[in-house]
Amino acid sequence: MGEYCPPAPTPLEHRLGIPRLLLTLKRNPLECWSADFFREPISRVRLPFCQAFLVNDPSAIKRVLVDNAENYDKDSIQRRILSAGLADGLLGVEGNRWQAQRRTLASLFARKTIVSFTSPMLSAADSLTDRWKRIGRQGPIDISAEMTLLTLNVLALTIFSDGISGDLDEFRLAMRSYFETIGRIGVFDLLGISPKVPRPGRTQLKRTVIYFEDIVDEMIARRQQRLGARNDAPEDILTLLLRATDPSTGRPMSLREVKSNILTFLSAGHETTANTLSCSFFLLSQSPYWRKCVCEEADRELRGPHDGLINRLIVTKAVVEEALRLYPPISALSRMASQADTLGSCAVPRGSLVVVAPYVLHRQQRLWDRPFAFDPTRFLEKSREKIGRFSYLPFGTGPRTCIGAAFALQEATLVLATLMHRFEMRLSSGAEVWPLQRVTLRPAKGLPMHVTPRRSDAPI
Repeated sequence: MGEYCPPAPTPLEHRLGIPRLLLTLKRNPLECWSADFFREPISRVRLPFCQAFLVNDPSAIKRVLVDNAENYDKDSIQRRILSAGLADGLLGVEGNRWQAQRRTLASLFARKTIVSFTSPMLSAADSLTDRWKRIGRQGPIDISAEMTLLTLNVLALTIFSDGISGDLDEFRLAMRSYFETIGRIGVFDLLGISPKVPRPGRTQLKRTVIYFEDIVDEMIARRQQRLGARNDAPEDILTLLLRATDPSTGRPMSLREVKSNILTFLSAGHETTANTLSCSFFLLSQSPYWRKCVCEEADRELRGPHDGLINRLIVTKAVVEEALRLYPPISALSRMASQADTLGSCAVPRGSLVVVAPYVLHRQQRLWDRPFAFDPTRFLEKSREKIGRFSYLPFGTGPRTCIGAAFALQEATLVLATLMHRFEMRLSSGAEVWPLQRVTLRPAKGLPMHVTPRRSDAPI
């Protein structure tokens, strides 16, 4: 069936010195990794004002993210990123506030609720099909941009069913600018300078956050009016969020917490899934064998009932999971050791930066066979039983596992199957596909593809 190794930076022979490291981190952090990081279980890195450890040992990862998680708080880089509108939401809060929000939000993403979103997710794929029908065959389509619009539409149909105020494409471009700005790692970040100290682009970022907050304020106001005056509001995630209370204390979330979590869902909830879908379409465009497998499964299973559909798309889901392995949307997690600790044979001093990078972990030569190759069989049948719990972390792990992981995986699987069933997607000639890390990992120059109907009865 052939083997395809998708584009990725070639690991450097030697580590970068501080000046080149700073420049490369600003350009694309994925290009900083040297070959030893892909071999060693724990690597020590000296930064200007602190020690750092890259952890790729599953037992050490378990200690950092699960067993001794209270010792490892978010570091200044993450705090700076989250301060841009997300500080009071689930991603930004710590300690008792985080525990209360996690308890409050857990029921909103229960399996039963997520399965009920099957039809709206398929409807979003139908809407995209109609959009492509209107566009016709005028040339290549940027699949990366199209997937962002689609995942925003999924949110509009499932979480915020009154719709997202304003133009979706304007929102998409604003969100891209938002991630581009907050995702750049600069000298101030590596020196541990407070997030309150202005960075380049802060003025534009402030305007973008105000734009998002205005949209969220309008969404909340419309929904509160429906909940109060007419009591005819839909039972979607927004309604549940406004009504939710902590099951332990009965306390509802504050309006600021609600706003931060809505912004979290809008940003993390669509950007990561859109990038996963884009990578999946690209990988299938380069692998005739797996493209054929996905199309055959989709042709067969989409004829059946919606009930249980996600459980029947076994091959499609494996492709999505392998895309998440090769191109994890969140490619690095960082923590700061509040007290001294020991990881494996390494003494970790207080104040050390500890990094778990799924992008590197998923390509570890000790943990994966042919780690740079695209091979969805890793996630089929008994093969997936060999994957260690702390060797594969596309959604994190431990108490802070992404609460929307099941939602995202279901959405990506259903959409991938539906669109592969309907269309042939061919990468545009001369297109340069390259992964870029800006908070999330995405195609640096978009993903231009020629889209044509695959079946005579495809609705286009």
